[in-house]
Amino acid sequence: MGNLTGAGDPRGTSAHPETALAHTSATAAEIMSSPVFTVSPSTSIEEIAGILGNRRISAVPVLDESGHVVGLVSEYDVLAKPGHTAAEVMSCAVISVSADTPVSDIRALLVDQRMGRLPVIEKGRLVGIVSRRDVVALLTTEWACGKCGQPARGYEPPENCPTCGSTGDFTLQEQYPGP
Repeated sequence: MGNLTGAGDPRGTSAHPETALAHTSATAAEIMSSPVFTVSPSTSIEEIAGILGNRRISAVPVLDESGHVVGLVSEYDVLAKPGHTAAEVMSCAVISVSADTPVSDIRALLVDQRMGRLPVIEKGRLVGIVSRRDVVALLTTEWACGKCGQPARGYEPPENCPTCGSTGDFTLQEQYPGP
C-alpha cells in the first residue's frame, strides 16, 4: 500500500496522486458506481438532461437493445452537439475497463485520454462506471498502522502493513481539506 502525505511531512513521502495510486491494490470493482443510470439510443435530449440534472451525474452510457454500451452522452454532448436523441449526440468511441482493472491504470486513462468517466464492463455487460471523482475520493481515504504508523490508501484497510507486517490494526485517518 502506498502512502500520501503533504509537503513538510517528516516522513518525506510524495503527495503526487500518480505516486499514491501506484501503490494501492484497489480495482475498478472497489470504487465504481453501480447500478448505472443508462439510456437507449432513442432517448430524447430533454430526458437525458433531466437525468443528468436530477441525478447530479455528468454522463450516461447509451445501451442498445442487447444491453451493450454503444456510446456515452455527457453534459458537453447535450449542450454543444446538435440533435434530438442520444444516438444523434453521443460519443461513440467509448473506452472501457474491466472490474479488475487497477486504479492506477484507470487514473492513467482518465488523465491521458482526458476522460471524465469509464464504463466498467464484464462479459460484455455494463456493471458499473468509474469517474474522476471516484478516483479522487480514493486519494482521501488513508489508514494508519497501529504499530508503526505507516499510512496506506484504500477504501478498506490493508490486511498487512507494508512496512512492519502487522495485521488488522489500522485506524482511519481524517483528511483535512487543503494542501
